[in-house]
Amino acid sequence: MGLLDGKAAIVTGSSRGIGAEVAKYLAAEGAGVVVNYRQKAPRANKVVAAIEADGGRAVAVGADLTVPEGPAALIDAARENFGGLDVLVLNASGGMETGMGEDYALKLNRDAQVNMLSAAVEVMPAGSRVVFVTSHQAHFIKSVPTMPEYEAVALSKRAGEDALRSMLPRLEEKGITLVVVSGDMIEGTVTATLLDRANPGAIEARREEAGRLYSVAEFGAEVARMATADVPSGHTEYVGGADYLSAGAAAETAGDPA
Repeated sequence: MGLLDGKAAIVTGSSRGIGAEVAKYLAAEGAGVVVNYRQKAPRANKVVAAIEADGGRAVAVGADLTVPEGPAALIDAARENFGGLDVLVLNASGGMETGMGEDYALKLNRDAQVNMLSAAVEVMPAGSRVVFVTSHQAHFIKSVPTMPEYEAVALSKRAGEDALRSMLPRLEEKGITLVVVSGDMIEGTVTATLLDRANPGAIEARREEAGRLYSVAEFGAEVARMATADVPSGHTEYVGGADYLSAGAAAETAGDPA
């Protein structure tokens, strides 16, 4: 018996990387999983095939969360294929891509997150769980500076986290809990690759500062664990980066909220 037997989950941005790992872990616990992609259907189909090969249930659904019909497509897929929606993992993020417009980071990392959750709240039953995935560089951006190449993205992701937290009273009324998972830079992610391209040596420098960085699979496991963890709504789960936690605690003590 898995912890999510008979449950349905959506993992946004799950055709590769952290999202794909989270989808596999949730499926292994018994959930039927909607694997979301924006453009790369073959990658999403590969994730679904891996889940099914291990005896799990999944379906790939193309949806752009920055357009109004995106969230509805994912929710409809969860209900039609798996009977409802019990777990929502808000993993999709971006902002370092080229040619997407100046406001793309905010549109995806704040507005799309709010729109996805607002739509999901209408169908999620009491006892459901929402997990928002962020980074230490974003979560602590108000108190700990980050590299210039990532600052705009970090600010937009923190804006997204703040906007989601502002929905906590509404979620509480519905009996839905929200957990934030904040991680240090993760080895092998698209963001890490783009940062290292923009600022050569950045990832190696961060690895030396932190002692070690989590892999995609390791971090994915931590995110998936929060889908069923016995923690209060609004809880932040920190993964790696002890120096960030120390700096953030110092800032809070000084009166600057992290």
